[in-house]
Amino acid sequence: MLKNLFRKKSVSKILADAAKGYGDHDVSLHKTLGVRDLTAFGIAAIIGAGIFSTIGKASADGGPAVIFLFIFTAIACSFAAFAYAEFASMVPVSGSAYTYSYVAFGELIAWIIGWSLIMEYAIGNITVAISWSDYFTGLLSSIKIPALGINGIHVPDWATMDYLSAYNGHQHAEALLNAGKSMANLDSATRIANNAWLTAPQLGGFHFVADIPALGIIIFITWLVYRGMKESRNASNAMVVVKLAVILLVLAVGVFYVDTDNWNPFAPNGVSGVLKGVSAVFFAYIGFDAISTTAEECKNPQRDLPRGMMWAIIICTILYIAIALVLTGIVKYDTLAVGDPLAFVFDQIDLKLMSGIIAVSAVFAMASVLLVFQMGQPRIWMSMSRDGLLPPSFSKIHPKYKTPYFATIVVGFVVAIPSLFMNLTIVTDLCSIGTLFAFVLVCAGVLVLQNRPDVQRGKFKIPYVNSKYIIPVVLVGALFVAFTTYKKETLAFITNETKVYSPVAFITSLNKEELQIVKNEISASPVVLQGKQIDAEAYLNNLSPEQYDSFIAKSVIDYHLKYESGWSLFKHKIPMWIFFFICLVITYFCITKNLSLIPVLGLISCLYMMCELGISNWIGFGIWLLVGLIVYFSYGYKHSKLSKEENSSLAH
Repeated sequence: MLKNLFRKKSVSKILADAAKGYGDHDVSLHKTLGVRDLTAFGIAAIIGAGIFSTIGKASADGGPAVIFLFIFTAIACSFAAFAYAEFASMVPVSGSAYTYSYVAFGELIAWIIGWSLIMEYAIGNITVAISWSDYFTGLLSSIKIPALGINGIHVPDWATMDYLSAYNGHQHAEALLNAGKSMANLDSATRIANNAWLTAPQLGGFHFVADIPALGIIIFITWLVYRGMKESRNASNAMVVVKLAVILLVLAVGVFYVDTDNWNPFAPNGVSGVLKGVSAVFFAYIGFDAISTTAEECKNPQRDLPRGMMWAIIICTILYIAIALVLTGIVKYDTLAVGDPLAFVFDQIDLKLMSGIIAVSAVFAMASVLLVFQMGQPRIWMSMSRDGLLPPSFSKIHPKYKTPYFATIVVGFVVAIPSLFMNLTIVTDLCSIGTLFAFVLVCAGVLVLQNRPDVQRGKFKIPYVNSKYIIPVVLVGALFVAFTTYKKETLAFITNETKVYSPVAFITSLNKEELQIVKNEISASPVVLQGKQIDAEAYLNNLSPEQYDSFIAKSVIDYHLKYESGWSLFKHKIPMWIFFFICLVITYFCITKNLSLIPVLGLISCLYMMCELGISNWIGFGIWLLVGLIVYFSYGYKHSKLSKEENSSLAH
């Protein structure tokens, strides 16, 4: 049985199947895409939430030096893109990382990667749909037509967010209000979530909170993808033109308002501040691999797929860096932690028209990301169905529109229903970890096939550089820096040194009696004006790190509410310990197997970003994979076409 789990598909078999059609479903997909279309799809997928949203928070954490994070992430994605490009050239069929893993590792790993890709495409689209809803409702509220008496079209808060965000926002607001904070001093996100919970229609005590605009855009995009690749391509190209024109306009206008004094200090929070935004910035690059799912619809996939991926990453990186420099040049970096940084910046310099143009463009940008992701998922399911791992319906091609129509409709439901109710943070992190896992396996797949003489090669091959002379030196250098420049942080990590909770985490974990004790301790401080209502969270946040540590140490509140230690602290470090162990194993194989440098660097950098996502995301990802294994052994293992072909040949 163990041997059957790792049965592999040969490249020649995949190409032969593609040439003669796929069994009962021999209606082929339309071959309509060239390099320009693929590059446009890549830009459509990459330039979305990243440039219109997450770039703000990343800039606030890292300052102008956030450009180095964009460069690092782009390089990491480029390493992975090289691996994707080599596979896409070798196996020019739909399926992306799923098909590549079938060739390199065998059926079980292929299933796992196909299942985890649902996190990138379907769950990723839930994220984008929620973000699109935020931009769209913001745009509606800004519409003002005095002649018609319209002063903004306001969608009720309970119809613009998920149930969990509203509930958590209400609980968070209650805790902060009890701590002495006024409603006016709550951050806008908490205030809106609290209002959504309080104003939502109720049925038997159940608060009806659902993201209605997110549902609407998913229905429209699913219809567009269902209609055909040509229509999707034309819509994507049009949206890309709109958002590139707006970004170039932002740069052309914004450059005249740049004050170079705002770039000083360039890295205000050091390396740790820059790396703090790693998951947010990586999310800005998710999607370039969606190009590989369109392989069967390319005119010349072996030549055009690698070029399309590389051009998309290069163009988007240049734009990200330019935008980051302009944003941090117009305003001070620490003011950029907002949901719509581009519009915010032009509001600050009183260019309201630009803010409006950016808001409209953001709606198009997010829609184009939805379009590309909504195209990718059905094509992966189509490939899995062709191999017998999913029911045959998933590989049926529409006779008129030439699209995998059943899979497209199912994806529409899978994205639309959770987008009504799911929390943005949860789905963003799950999307990132699923995508990074795919990147890691694709890079590892290239290394596995590196020296196999029986593998048929495509036109594109990763330039070979022997890693045995570089990776060990890099590892030793990293250890040297860790134990010299960052000795204190490294020893604290290794010894699991006790860590004090942040002011917000500390205050919101207290009950009313404990909160009153803290308020009494604050009121005894000489810096607090007597008779004034105490805002405990604001007071503690305004203390210097040394003052805060001193206050916490003197407080009579229970130790476990003040400090994180032992297992509760160590569990968050488990992903990083896994990373260190895997780095040692990779270094060993680099020395003994002369592995190619570029895919090794892709594997290490993507694994590092995966480990930055935290233990809760790893647990969620592990549960997701466990569900996938249950599905595989319930259906896929029994219906695998490769298994049936092997059994048939043995019988003869």
